[in-house]
Amino acid sequence: MNVLLVFLFTLVGAKHELYEGWKSFFVKPSNLEQLNTLRNMVHKFELDFISHPTVHTAAVVVVKPPHQHGFLTILAEEDIEHWIHVEDVKAQLAFDDQLIEAQDTMKRSIGTEGITYENYQPLEVIYEYLETTAQKYNETVTIVTPANSFEGRPIKYLKVSKDNFRSNKPVIIIDACIHAREWITIPAVTYAIHKLVENVTEPDLLENFDWILLPVVNPDGYKYSYDVERLWRKTRSTDQHVLGSICPGVDGNRNYNFSWNSAGTSKNPCSDQFAGSKPFSEIETRVVDGILKEYIHKIALYISMHSFGSMILYPWGHDGTISKQESILHDVGIKMAAEILKSSTLQFPKYKVGNSAMLLDYTASGASDDYTHSLGVPLTYTFELPGFDLDGSGFILNPKYIKQVSIDTWAGVVIGAREAGKIFTIT
Repeated sequence: MNVLLVFLFTLVGAKHELYEGWKSFFVKPSNLEQLNTLRNMVHKFELDFISHPTVHTAAVVVVKPPHQHGFLTILAEEDIEHWIHVEDVKAQLAFDDQLIEAQDTMKRSIGTEGITYENYQPLEVIYEYLETTAQKYNETVTIVTPANSFEGRPIKYLKVSKDNFRSNKPVIIIDACIHAREWITIPAVTYAIHKLVENVTEPDLLENFDWILLPVVNPDGYKYSYDVERLWRKTRSTDQHVLGSICPGVDGNRNYNFSWNSAGTSKNPCSDQFAGSKPFSEIETRVVDGILKEYIHKIALYISMHSFGSMILYPWGHDGTISKQESILHDVGIKMAAEILKSSTLQFPKYKVGNSAMLLDYTASGASDDYTHSLGVPLTYTFELPGFDLDGSGFILNPKYIKQVSIDTWAGVVIGAREAGKIFTIT
């Protein structure tokens, strides 16, 4: 390790003091009883599941020092299979930062090829890319800033259209990073922008559709996760309760106005699943709602990018009931997953497709895909992108995989758009 890397490691190590003594574990429940035991421990032990636990599938959970003994005791008593994921979370986060910093010097800037995919980009670079793209391709791209975030940052998205949305083309909406720590979701959306206007190999997608692409729904949270607290998930609002300054933020994907706060949420403002004081309490979710309402009769496909888990999920997630569009939702989901698999050169898990509550054995209300579906959008999905390194270690996907994951995700979006066009009729 050269002197520069030692210096960088020292700097980023100091950044993660909050995580002193934290550990993370793989847990693998073998039946529903064990799965429910894990979920019942979430609030008791302040557990942070980085991935969704399901029967016979290992998930990653982060445990704070005061709760590790109690947590491990119950795992042993209930005979729940588990093993260490990261022995020292603080050190691992410093190493993850080092991975980013080591290849960063000249790549965190915009060049002739647009935004780079060798690394995770700070918010400022992402926004510069949106601005530059809108200026360079002003005949087809419009940048919109409908509001500022709670902390005053602009929330920006691009409208991509050959006629500025004047015709009756179906609209496709893709958003990302409502959960601040899910960094890999952002390049998946900026790559979609790249393929629509910079490196066009599927011209029918712009001929036949209008697009709305919102790479960072939660700019405050992303900025905070990027600069300060890597595992931060929520928004950064402080006006939702009396403890706002101590426990800021709301889980944006529990804040939409459909079956709000009825399942998979928390009334504890310090919880990562806190649903807010009311539906749409957050300006970030209100921005998305405004977009949906503006184009509701034209939206053929809505995708919200999340990580991680290699899954394509669809409604209804709040109670697991079957949507009237279940057959087409599943069929299109399977086709998108197949295209992702065909595109991929990496050995990530094969994408699973299904009703989110059934696939995860877990109900969650107030999510954007359920809400959008409730408004009448026929095809609404949550993509859970790959989120860890191929060996399952660390808390980010190694930057060297960003471009391939973005390419693979775009392959799924392409087939999803074309299938949506076949079934959608504007009313």
